[in-house]
Amino acid sequence: MIVVARFSFPHEAHIAKTSLEAAGIESYIADEHTVNTQWLYSNAIGGVRLMIAEQDLEQASLILDTDFSTALSAEKSATSQDCCPECGSVNIEPFTKGKRSAFLVFILLGFPLFFYKHGYRCSECEHFCENVE
Repeated sequence: MIVVARFSFPHEAHIAKTSLEAAGIESYIADEHTVNTQWLYSNAIGGVRLMIAEQDLEQASLILDTDFSTALSAEKSATSQDCCPECGSVNIEPFTKGKRSAFLVFILLGFPLFFYKHGYRCSECEHFCENVE
């Protein structure tokens, strides 16, 4: 078995291991428990190692080097056309309504009364909605 990749955190190694297993490549994670118990040792021991058989090295390297972030954002934009329910604009952004007032109540009373809402705000008409259609 040879090391195909090294990671600072065990959860990153598990994500890579799952990608390899989906392609039919058996893999093993080494030093996972050492890093979980003593995370400061991660750099000293070379991190969490993802190990595979030598004959799978080329295919595993191709899988691990693939960047899926652009495919995910393209899929999201292709499947959903989020728009403002008031004006129909597609210029919406995630927004938390009530952060300032919740902060002021916390400062004045010294007691957290967080009554804010998460949702989306239209950049054109400033309309706030909790769910976008």
